[in-house]
Order: sequence, then structure tokens, then C-alpha cells
Amino acid sequence: MKAELAGRVALVTGAGSKNGIGRTTALCLADAGADVAVTDITLSPELEELASEIRSKGRRSTGVALNVMSSVEIRACVDAVARALGGINILVNNAGTTVGALPFLDISEADFDLSYFVNLRGPALLSQLCIPIMRACGGGAIVNNVSTAGLGAEQGFGAYTASKHALIGLTKTIAAEFGAFNIRCNAVCPGYTATDMHLEVNERLASQAGVSLAEIARQRYAKIALLRAAEPSEVADAIVFLAGPRSAYITGVALPLAGGSPYGI
Repeated sequence: MKAELAGRVALVTGAGSKNGIGRTTALCLADAGADVAVTDITLSPELEELASEIRSKGRRSTGVALNVMSSVEIRACVDAVARALGGINILVNNAGTTVGALPFLDISEADFDLSYFVNLRGPALLSQLCIPIMRACGGGAIVNNVSTAGLGAEQGFGAYTASKHALIGLTKTIAAEFGAFNIRCNAVCPGYTATDMHLEVNERLASQAGVSLAEIARQRYAKIALLRAAEPSEVADAIVFLAGPRSAYITGVALPLAGGSPYGI
């Protein structure tokens, strides 16, 4: 099982955060035998360190600066990765953003645009460019990081929730159109996950409510049957499963990873 992805090339977006799902996923894909290209909005020391760590595992890796709001940068990134690593078999659309906790009537046009461009348009354009490469390689797998916001709703996250529901629709569309070419597309829907992004949301909510960070965490985790947030590695394990041969007959699925919580974010 350790080398189940040997000979595969993976592209993981949004991998620069030290405590993020993208970074953890990239390392898990390398542990499973894949060569891994990693991106983030800038070619930061953290991203270069991640690529170096992947290479230390005996895998090929390259770090690429990618703003997923830019179609020009998306095309350049895909071309660079395909040239450097010899193709793309796995795409993990992990890059995402949230504008924070805002009542629906306070969400600006710019907030909606940001959510749309990063959370939906970026994954769509990346998929459009990677699918022909996957077809030439005999097939592939796309995994979209959606969050449970794509399965339900919670007050204060209208732009984010709308974009994530749309990403599930994109996931199902790609699965339906390209299954005949041995290309699968699935989504993971993690709930609260102990990442820097999650901590930032908790901090904003605590500030707005005038309570401590610990109290906000207690309130939010009380909704979860397991009474805790997920670890990034638990989400990464699911992504690697959906990217690999053990899930060969799974496509078009949005997999909840929510610890038994009601669907929300």
C-alpha cells in the first residue's frame, strides 16, 4: 500500500500553509509513491521547504507560485508541472478562501467575487487543463476539497457556502463527463479541521461574540459527535484514498469528513 501511487504525478494547490490540509496531503501522496508538484499563491520558503521534504522521500517535486484567480498563472503552472514531472495523473484542488463570518446582507460584491474565483473558477480551470493530460496518460483522478459547507449551511458564511455547493456540482459534472476516459472526480467535505484557516475563523467569531477563543471552540465542537476538530492528516488520508486504486469504482461522490456533526461549516 505504501507505493500504491508509484509512477503517478500529483498536483496539489494551496499547499503552503505549515499546518494545512494541502501540505499534509502532498506529504501523504509522496509517502504513497507519487511525485508531487505543490503550489501556493507565492513561492514561499515554506513551499520550497515542502518540495525539498518530498524530494528527501525519494520522490520528484517542484514548487510553483500560483494565484488560482489568474487564468494565465493556471495555464503556466499546469504546463510547467507537466514538463517538469512528465504528466499529471492526480489533481487535488485544495486552494480555497473564506471571507469570514458576515451576515448575508453585509456580503459585498468583492466578497462574492473572491469566493467564486478561488473556490470554483480556479478548480474548474485547473481541471479543464489537467483532464486532457490525464486522458493522454490513460486516466486520472481529481479530488476537490469542498468542506461540509457544500452539504449544508450555517449563518454568516453565505458566499463561501454558495461557492462550495457549486464545487460539488462541478465535481459531479466532471465525473459524469469523463468516466469513460478512466478519469474520476470526487470531493472531500471536511468539517472543522485544526488548520490555521480554521483558527482564524474561530478568532473572528470570538471577537464578534466577545468571548474567549476557548469558549468559541467549545461551542462549535459541541455540535460534533466526536467533540473535536479533525486533524489535517485525517483529511489527507481520505484524499489519498480517493486519488488511488483502492477507490477505482468511486466517482462523483462528496465524502463527509465531519466527525458525526450536522452538515454546516
